[in-house]
Parts: sequence; structure tokens; C-alpha cells
Amino acid sequence: MSTERKFDLVLVGATGFVGRLTAAHLAEHAPSVVRIALAGRSKERLEEVRASLPHRAAEWPLIVVDTTHAAAVADLAARTRVVVTTVGPYAKLGMPLASACAAAGTHYADLTGEVLFVRDSIDANHEEAERTGARIVHACGFDSIPSDLGVWRTAQQVAADGEGTLGETVLHVRTLRGGVSGGTIDSMRNQAIESADPARRRAVTDPHGLSPDRAAEPPSRNRPTSDEFSLLGKVQAVTGTRYDGVTKRWVAPFFMASFNTRIVRRSNALTGWSYGREFRYDEVMDTGSGPVGAVKAGLTTAVLGGLFAGMSTAPTRRVLDVVLPKPGEGPSEETMQNGRFVMDVETTTTTGARYRTRVAAGYDPGYTGTAIMLGQAGLSLALDELTAPGGVLTPSVAFGEALVSRLEGNDFEFTTTRR
Repeated sequence: MSTERKFDLVLVGATGFVGRLTAAHLAEHAPSVVRIALAGRSKERLEEVRASLPHRAAEWPLIVVDTTHAAAVADLAARTRVVVTTVGPYAKLGMPLASACAAAGTHYADLTGEVLFVRDSIDANHEEAERTGARIVHACGFDSIPSDLGVWRTAQQVAADGEGTLGETVLHVRTLRGGVSGGTIDSMRNQAIESADPARRRAVTDPHGLSPDRAAEPPSRNRPTSDEFSLLGKVQAVTGTRYDGVTKRWVAPFFMASFNTRIVRRSNALTGWSYGREFRYDEVMDTGSGPVGAVKAGLTTAVLGGLFAGMSTAPTRRVLDVVLPKPGEGPSEETMQNGRFVMDVETTTTTGARYRTRVAAGYDPGYTGTAIMLGQAGLSLALDELTAPGGVLTPSVAFGEALVSRLEGNDFEFTTTRR
């Protein structure tokens, strides 16, 4: 392992809720040869975190750093081969560190679920990272590793079978149990504020807003829906839900789809549209069949609509701030222990073949699961022989099979079957 830099991996934001979980995962699973340091704003809190970790972490160095201070993060980036950061909202706190890593040739992974931050990072850092060889990898948690690697694994199998490329592709959330992240809520809040600017709002709503070549993207196309004059069509029109004719279940929008779908589409574009020019992608939550499924879908859609509408104005944001989780807050140990997720990527290829890739794990998706995903992404950047060039990348483009294998070794499932 190279000794040109003092550290192999620095975890920034180690004192936050997910940061602590990530530190614990690294302490348990990182090879002893990996030189790890913990970074944050408070030395006292860093010492507290380190003391709570297994004994092997007792000698990990501590770095006090303000991630908004350009000179401080430039010094940090120059001292390590990899930076892993949980410090958000990234639009407010993340750009100096991402840019410092791009300039220093330091690999970087974060947990952002913010479209505008990723778009800004692409514009600010992609060319510099290409020049220095830095892999700047956003969205290395539940946003958006299951989505991105799930679609990538599906496309790999389809290509291996000689069944053309991906056509209509939908990720179905079958099961989702876990706590709500205060950091995710704060990121949503911050993006809602920024979206008050019409130009920024257009960037958020553009389905190909993270593409490296927007003009080369295929035109948008809506998925087929039922006849609007039928009873089924009227229910869908009123509630905003959809009945999936393939799975025979009602579905509601998945609250992370607006970000995940853009990451997946960027992966397609970065790889020369390897998923295909006919690739269309969406994400939904299955709510069941029959009248009960329809009611659940309607209620889910209404709650999500109310949340996003509430985030859009200052008075309603203040009301929501009282009841929603705060940044740094997390669920109980019991909630995390009972967490799990099951997601199926369903596709029909250009030859008419049908495939399903199941991505699942018995972890709280936003906390223990995300800590594993982020920790293993950081270790992959530090240890694996990756072939991706430098740039602002997506998880599937940066890691591919290397990260799939690491996650499978931590009890994640990635199973592709032909149907």
C-alpha cells in the first residue's frame, strides 16, 4: 500500500449519527493495514467517538476541521488517499471538500441525495478530477447504491445473455423498514429553499439534469397508463397513483426517486448509454393489490405531496421543523435492529426478455445499511484495483462489481433472474 500520504482514509463527520455508525463499521471490517483517521469540528466529540469503538481504533488520529474552510480542507485532502464524508446538507457544507479532493487527486465518497449539489459538483469538479485522477463519487448510501448497482447488475446480465439492452425499467420497493433520517430531511429542506429560484427549480425537475451531455439524451416519454375514461384510469388521475399491469399491484411514487433516477440515468450516459437508447427508468413503492392497495397508494402519495408542498414555503417549513427529525438525530437501537429493505429492478429488454434483480439487506436502510454502503465504498476506493477514470462519477461507474462483491460479503443480496 502506498505510503506517499499520511492516511489511506479519513472519515469526515465522524461525530454525527451516521458518521458514528460508519466509524464503527470501519473499526470492525477495515484491514489493519489501512491507515484511518477521524475528522470533525470538535476534538472532544471525536475523542468520545473513538473511545466507543473497538480497541483497534484506539490509535486512530483525530483531525479537527471545518469543512467550509477552503484552506483547511485542502490541507486535509492533501494528506489522505481517500475522503469519506457524512457532513450535510452538502449544498451548504460539502463543496469545499469535494473541490479540494478533485484538485488534490484524492478519491472521495459521500451520502448526498441533493440533485443541485451533484449538478454543481459536476460543473465545478468533473474536469479537474479527470485531470488529477480523483474519483469523486456522490450518493454512496441508500441514496443511491441499491438503485444504481441494481440497474447496473441487470444490464450486465442482459448483455451477457445477448438479449439487447434495457427498455422500460422500474425499481419496485417491496419492503422498507427503518428510521427517518434527520440529515435527509434537512437536505430536502435546503433543496426546497434553493428551488425557489426558477433556474434552480428547472435543474431539479429535469429528468436528465445530471447528464454529462444533456443534448444527447433521448426525449422524455411517459410510461403507458390505463385508459383515462375507465374506472381504473379515473382513480389514477385523481390520486396520482398507478396500477402496474405487470405486477398487478398498486404503486405510489418512491420518495427518493427524484434523486435516484437521475443518478441511474447519469450512469447510462457516462458509459456511452450502455443500458440502451430505449432505457426508461422509474422508481415506485408497491402498496398491494385490490382496493386496500389503492387506498394505501393514495395515502402515500398524499403524504409525500404534503411534505414536499410544506417544504416549499417558509411558514410551513417552520411548522414541519417542529415535528420532523433534526440533523444528527437517529432512530432507536430497536428500530435499527428491525430495519430491512427489499427492492426489485424489473425490466423488459429490447428483445422482449424480462429480468428481475433483487437488492435486499436486513439492515435499516438509512442508518446501519447506509453506514455499511459508505464504509465499503471508502474501502473500495482505498484498496481495490478500480478501472474507472477520474471524474464526478456514480457508484456503478466508479465501483461496479468490486462494490457488489463487498456488499454481498456483508449480507447484502444482488440476485438477477430471467423471468
